[in-house]
Amino acid sequence: MEALANNYFDEAIRKMTQASKELYRPEEDVVSFLVCKNAQSAIHNFLKGYLLKNGIETEENETIQEMYNRCKKINNRFEEVNLAGFNCQSHDLASRFCEGAEKVSRCFDIADSLDTFLREEKIIK
Repeated sequence: MEALANNYFDEAIRKMTQASKELYRPEEDVVSFLVCKNAQSAIHNFLKGYLLKNGIETEENETIQEMYNRCKKINNRFEEVNLAGFNCQSHDLASRFCEGAEKVSRCFDIADSLDTFLREEKIIK
């Protein structure tokens, strides 16, 4: 499970990089949908990787909120990562439910917070 968890962490970091590159383009060139979907995928992969690293398999249709709640049961410090304002937490990753600069920014901030948290916990390097 350790190797599989690391694959999810690697994919999450790759998605964060893609979102970051898109987010820091000139404002008129930013494709907000790409930022949001990449950030949403990063969040999903960070949480799934953490659960797998702790020996817990996830369900295929498990939502980000459900995985987040399971992560908090393992480590209550996960509460430091605030999902408030993350409106797509129960939506399918394949959906086209990302719109608006504020939502995009919030989604990226949450992904970045998870990345920082997992690095501080020495889960990822």
